[in-house]
Amino acid sequence: MLAGCATVDPADPYASEPIARHLERDDDVGYCARLFADIDRRVDALAVRDAEAPRIAGFPYLRVDRLAAALAPKAADDGPPRKAWLARLAVLDDAGRTAELANASLPPDDLARCRVLLGAADAPSFDTLKSRARVPDAYSAGSRALGLYPLTQLPVAAGVARWQDDTRAVFALPLEQLPVRGRLMRFGVRTAWPVPDVTLPGATDALGLPVLSRFDRTVLLVRHAPLLEIDVRATHDRPGEVGLDGLDLPTVDAAQPIGYTRVTYALFEDGARIQLVYTFWFGERPARHALDPLSGRIDGLVWRVTLDRDGVPLVYDTIHPCGCYHLFFPTERVVARPPVDSRDEGMFSPQTVRAPKRDEVVVLRIESGTHYLQRVSVEPRAEPATRYQLDDDRRPTTLPSTSGGTRSAYGSDGLMPGTERGERYFLWPMGVESAGQMRQWGHHATAFVGRRHFDDPRLLASYFSLRPAGSTATAP
Repeated sequence: MLAGCATVDPADPYASEPIARHLERDDDVGYCARLFADIDRRVDALAVRDAEAPRIAGFPYLRVDRLAAALAPKAADDGPPRKAWLARLAVLDDAGRTAELANASLPPDDLARCRVLLGAADAPSFDTLKSRARVPDAYSAGSRALGLYPLTQLPVAAGVARWQDDTRAVFALPLEQLPVRGRLMRFGVRTAWPVPDVTLPGATDALGLPVLSRFDRTVLLVRHAPLLEIDVRATHDRPGEVGLDGLDLPTVDAAQPIGYTRVTYALFEDGARIQLVYTFWFGERPARHALDPLSGRIDGLVWRVTLDRDGVPLVYDTIHPCGCYHLFFPTERVVARPPVDSRDEGMFSPQTVRAPKRDEVVVLRIESGTHYLQRVSVEPRAEPATRYQLDDDRRPTTLPSTSGGTRSAYGSDGLMPGTERGERYFLWPMGVESAGQMRQWGHHATAFVGRRHFDDPRLLASYFSLRPAGSTATAP
């Protein structure tokens, strides 16, 4: 108890050095420290904190995500890698504060200049910064302890195994035998021009990440956007645009199909690979029966494409925005690593996928109501019956509010309010906060038994190795 009282509260990044010392200064550094602290107090008072990337204790003008944390060792020596890494932390903070200031109706004031000034003042404390640049685990050790996790994980692991068996059975069915409860509709990306060829640049930045121009980024997102084949029985099966209702709770407008995108990176043994992430939102997961614990407002599907250095897909994987139902679809370019002998959830792959050619597209067959993925196929590219637009995955963090101004679709905890599920009442011993609830990027725990994060840049390398150049594999 005495040790606990003497410990600095990690929830207050201003209680740690060096920012705590800066707050007492009477110069420009002190002014800048107090400016950040004052803005953060207002942001927290209005409950508009952006939770995607957490602030760093003692350095609250910088933020970190799991990719930046994994790249920290590259910044050990003073030079270009360190500057690039610090710039990445600053960009993360700027993105978070842009949303916070908009939702709090606050001006940016002097934040950009002050971030540079504080960074220069804190240069001698770099080792401290690097040691604290960590993202909190998405699992609660306290909940697992109170929930007797060593025992309660056993029935949950059995439930996961049953779900995997059911999923394998669905993927084993011939495509024409999959049940259709409504009408099959196809949704494809909207383009105003033919998709040109794009050659990924061989150049990397100081951290070893591939350098992409805005144009190349757009071309890649369009090129690899999936074609959705959805069993549409009602409006809740049509992907749409995220907005806010009169109570500032998130809604989905199916009149405007949208795929929300982001570009990130996976780290393999020989370097980084580009990842394209597509999120599709649905208005509801309807109840199958009166006590359905999985039903509720808002549902979705997240589809991720990991590209090789020549722009050809290596691996596909998918989750729902709750972090649930993590499936992997490797291509012939990777080899699955031998599974680890553990009860923890490992890599579950119900199907392999052939890497598509230039004039082909990946098709996702999606079930009505549950929005479960039922099949992944590769077909010649053709014009879809209905088109969806691509938009930035950060767009839902600043949505127009009926009361004026903007608000985020996500809460300060990274969870999407109003999308709670009944399953949270019996899955809490697994340590996942509000299991089943939709959540923001950076908060997707994807295993109930064990620990796994969707945004872990080393996740795929832990499950797959790259097939040696020149070797062959049987294409599925």
